[in-house]
Order: sequence, then C-alpha cells, then structure tokens
Amino acid sequence: MTATNGRPAPAAGATGARPPHAGPEAGAARGDTVAAVVRQWRTVHPRLDTGPMEVIGRINRCAALLQQAEDAPLRRAGLSRAEFDLLGALRRTGHELTPGELARETFSSGAAVTKRLKQLTERGLVERRADTRDRRVAHVRLTGAGRDLVDGILPEQLAYETAVLSVLAPDGQGELAGLLAELLSRLEGRAAALRV
Repeated sequence: MTATNGRPAPAAGATGARPPHAGPEAGAARGDTVAAVVRQWRTVHPRLDTGPMEVIGRINRCAALLQQAEDAPLRRAGLSRAEFDLLGALRRTGHELTPGELARETFSSGAAVTKRLKQLTERGLVERRADTRDRRVAHVRLTGAGRDLVDGILPEQLAYETAVLSVLAPDGQGELAGLLAELLSRLEGRAAALRV
C-alpha cells in the first residue's frame, strides 16, 4: 500500500497538525490494519499526505474481508463468487444475455466469462443457444436448476451479510451507503468520460 499523491503536509513534529484529509485520530486509536500502515508511512515520509490512503486502503481492506464473508454460502454450494455473479446477472435481469453482455454486467473479461460459462453449462446451471441470424452469437439463460440455486443461496447470503454489517448501527450503514454511492457515481462518471 502506498500513498496516492505527494501533496506536502506539515511535519508531524513541527506543529502537531495532522496531514490534510487524514481521518480522525480515533481511526488510528482503533488499531485497524490500515492505521498501522499509515503510521509506518508517516515515519518514513512525514510530509506526505496519507489521507487518501486512509480512505482507499480501508475500502480495499473492507472489500477483501467482505468478499470472504460473502463467499461462505457460495463455497458450501460449490460456486465461486464470479460464477454466482454470472448466475445472479441472469436471474436479476430476467432474460437471456450474450457473453458480452454478461461481461459488462459482471465487470469481467470476455475470456473469463467464456471459461465460467463452460463450467456452469457442464453443471447444468445455464444453457446456451445460437442466435438464429448469427451463429457466432450465443444467448445464455438459466436452467431451472440454476434459478433454484440462485434463489436458494441469495437469502442465506443476504442474512450472512446482514450479520457482518451488524457491527454498524443502521444509521451508520445508511450513511456509509450514501457516501459510497456518491463516490462510486463520481468514479463511474469519470471512467465513462475517459472512454469517450
């Protein structure tokens, strides 16, 4: 983990001020893993602003831990997270999707989607049919077994996630969801602008 910018900040020993944008001291006092990393970087480069690291580092660490939690019900069903994402995309959209559409829905590469679809087809969870006008295009849909599997796992997964997030009060969860939604919307907007 490294600092993401080089804006100079006051030296910690000079004024006692914290770098701009840095999180509250309570974050360091809690002793999470990112706080320890930030303290180490401040020792090595006391004039660097580690504020972005305190946000992005914690988002990344939380994402990794939440991914492990989410995967628990999936592992019991013999599915990977990526495979469940494909099944979930087919279930929530409610219609057939091409592999290219599935790649966009799940933020995956075409090659990865092709590999996963092969495995899911072999398990009888999805089926493919060729387009009537262009045999090179495939349309993918859930089988009955695939739909039943998604519908069976989803409540268990959501219950698991609810338990994981119960460390935050409901108001805190709502506030966090709002902040993340704002961040994601702005990042997605920037990414779309760069593609134009």
